[in-house]
Amino acid sequence: MSEHRRKLPQPQGGGRAAARRGAQQPSGRRAAPRGASTGSPSDAYGQEQPYGGRAEARRAAQRGGGGRRRAAEGGGAGYGGHGGGRRGGGGGHGGPGGRGRGGGPGKKRLIDYPRHDRYGWRRWVPSWKLVTGLCVAFLGSLMAAGTIAYAMVGLPDPNLASEAENNVYYWQDGTQMAATGGEVNRQIVGIEQIPEDMQQAVISAENKTFLTDSGVDPMGIARAVFNMATGGQTQGGSTITQQYVKNTRLSQEQTLSRKFKELFISMRVGTQLDKSEIMAGYLNTSYYGRGAYGIQAAARTYFNKDAKDLNASQSAVLASLLKGATYYDPAGAPGIDPVGATKEKNTERATKRWRWILDEMVKDKHLDAAERAKYTAFPELQKQAKNAQLSGQIGYLVDLAKSNFVNSNKDGITTDDLTKGGYEIHTTFDEERVKLLEESVQKVYKENIDPKKRPDKDTHVQFGGASVDPRTGAIVAIYGGENATEHFTNNADETGAQVGSTFKPFVLAAAMQDGVRKPELGRDQGAESRRRVDPDTSKYNGVNKLKIKNYDGSVWRNEKGEEWLQTNDGQKSYKDITLREAMIESANSPFAQLGMDVGIDNVRQMAIKAGLRENSLVKANVPSFSLGISSPSAIRMAGAYATFAAEGKQRDPYSVTKVERRGKTIYEHEDKAKSAFPSAIASNVTDVLADVVEKGTGANAQVPGREVAGKTGTTDGNRSAWFVGYTPQLATAIDMYRLDDNAENKKREFLKMFGTGGQEKIHGASFPSDIFRMYMSGALEKEEVIPFPEPEPLDAETVYGGGQPSPTPTPTETPSESPSETPSETPSGIPSETPDPGNTCGRFDWNCTPTKGQDNGGTNVGTDTGGTTDGGATDGGVTTSPSPSTTNGGNGGNGNGNGSGWLGGSES
Repeated sequence: MSEHRRKLPQPQGGGRAAARRGAQQPSGRRAAPRGASTGSPSDAYGQEQPYGGRAEARRAAQRGGGGRRRAAEGGGAGYGGHGGGRRGGGGGHGGPGGRGRGGGPGKKRLIDYPRHDRYGWRRWVPSWKLVTGLCVAFLGSLMAAGTIAYAMVGLPDPNLASEAENNVYYWQDGTQMAATGGEVNRQIVGIEQIPEDMQQAVISAENKTFLTDSGVDPMGIARAVFNMATGGQTQGGSTITQQYVKNTRLSQEQTLSRKFKELFISMRVGTQLDKSEIMAGYLNTSYYGRGAYGIQAAARTYFNKDAKDLNASQSAVLASLLKGATYYDPAGAPGIDPVGATKEKNTERATKRWRWILDEMVKDKHLDAAERAKYTAFPELQKQAKNAQLSGQIGYLVDLAKSNFVNSNKDGITTDDLTKGGYEIHTTFDEERVKLLEESVQKVYKENIDPKKRPDKDTHVQFGGASVDPRTGAIVAIYGGENATEHFTNNADETGAQVGSTFKPFVLAAAMQDGVRKPELGRDQGAESRRRVDPDTSKYNGVNKLKIKNYDGSVWRNEKGEEWLQTNDGQKSYKDITLREAMIESANSPFAQLGMDVGIDNVRQMAIKAGLRENSLVKANVPSFSLGISSPSAIRMAGAYATFAAEGKQRDPYSVTKVERRGKTIYEHEDKAKSAFPSAIASNVTDVLADVVEKGTGANAQVPGREVAGKTGTTDGNRSAWFVGYTPQLATAIDMYRLDDNAENKKREFLKMFGTGGQEKIHGASFPSDIFRMYMSGALEKEEVIPFPEPEPLDAETVYGGGQPSPTPTPTETPSESPSETPSETPSGIPSETPDPGNTCGRFDWNCTPTKGQDNGGTNVGTDTGGTTDGGATDGGVTTSPSPSTTNGGNGGNGNGNGSGWLGGSES
């Protein structure tokens, strides 16, 4: 080796750096004994020191231990040893110094964590050996657990799955109301009896890789587990194998443990059963709606034939139902979802999916294109069979409770889950009151309605009703129709029947809370620009054919430029009239103008606060909005009036108190009362409505010995009539209309009731108030007599406006013999375009200047809501001309609009 590469021996005492550190050592450290070697150049110069090299130093450091920064506790070199760490660490006993810090290392363990030979944060960084070992151990444990779980689960038994349990429904007092399920309509058939078309339809629609996959979709499972863990929407198995396993599991709880069990069962099914067995099991355990479990029962239920005789088109229909019979049975399920599962919407959905499945079968080469071309029309289905157990009112009650539970539970339990049975559903329905309401309706019907005597007047007459406890929001009784097995629409729910003048209390409440705008200011500037409204001091013009104006005094016109001349019932005129008197007489002109002065948007929001659903209210900001052109349900109207009875506390109506399964409570109703408006507003509205019953149009609804508040209502063209009223303990809504909603044609038209029941015209003061009086008299018989609270003062803190005590009355105008502008023949009920929000002024838009001819939050593009053109006086609206033709309004297609023009009117 050349000299210049040879490394000369180095002093072992630590060198100059060690000398410097020794010199800088703090005085607090103990000095080395005299004569002891310090490992520094201050020792005898030239004394030869042992030389071990770096390797020896490292080994010594591992034996004796040394840090990189701190000397050992004993100071310098160990006894008999030599200093030599990189920064002064001492050597071990009898050995040379190490490179690191002083002090001995920790004892090495089997699992070296934290690591014994590392310091600081490095002690907590696991070695690659430790990480590898843990991964191997985890995977091994997982495989062992999976193997055990796989060995423990059994294969599903389709016969056991057919043993579904009843769902038991209970009355309010805990006695049994109905038990649905019972004998399950299912027959197990072999794969040889299931046509190839049916099998291929399901494969094309749900699991195209069924014949080649392992039966488990890892991504689908991971997605479902993640959604459950994060509280998202749960999902079912994505393969036919997984869905078959799910069908055979009686427990449908959305839990991780159940998902993992189904995973291992699916894996075992995929390895031990062939595809034909899995397909047969799936089709034999699936639910197809109408109480049909399994392909054979479904073929009989929908097509009255055996499964083996199904063609490709019929198979595609049944495959569509597997996606969810509630929304794909063309018969609809209005009792479960009255809005989303109507006959029309379900038929449209089913037709689209049926057509799509047939097309997919062609793409997947499961169906010949020529065969596909034969199926151009949706197959004809059998009519839905009747269930005697659910006849009368019971079917309506069961469907209402089922819908309430499905839409309220937080565990994702669906209508399909309910078909598995085993649920105990406790309802709010009072058996005595349900029977009493039914008897009251039937008595009025039998005594007055005679389709044989008056076939053109008394056919298709229907009643609906609902009764709600204001203290809780509980629905204690409903009347859904004559028979749930014959008349499938629940008349207590949304029907499209407009509510007429029963809407006026919401206008009065909005006026008392928000005030009316001062026309002299020219624009709405918030509280300072509004006047307070009082039902006894605020007066409005009650003249018949009143020209309705915007709050700023300009004449209101629709998008066609037509004026609005509001008529009253019977063409009766009133001079300046207080709002209390206007409510008692049910005069239309004052409330049409009041709504414009308050702002239609404010009126709408008040109705929503009271409990009406926004989607049941007409969106058009037209004068007749305040007169009841919207169509809330009887349940919601009773609930909204219950808010007045509860002194401004609003509770959504509900019908299920709790649900149990396997002895465990899985759902319980929570009382969620909201403050809709101050008690002063509620007490004053109640006081006015009490006068309506005591001495106004609602006098026929008086209950002997009790205070009753309520309002009558009849709509344009005499197409519906209402009475809604309440006491402190009970709020009830009764409606009446003519509608053939069981007709084969899809056109739903509300018919006029002139002459119905032998009466010239049906008012809310006639048959509906009769039913209300009879029902409430019996329903409250055992209840304590409780008076209404005294009306509270409407001080400035209660109302939005403050300011002056009363608005300036709208100037009386003497209408001309004919309108200044000829109204259109068939005005539409809703604007052709959605109003531009930019043209409205909100409550706190201080600098907003509304477009001329526009109310606060309103729009001048809204047309009238014309429904009829007869000359009869109708509640809440006007018609356009004396022509006898009718025009269906846009609200539910029922033709009940309260149009603009000059010949319409209102009733009670």
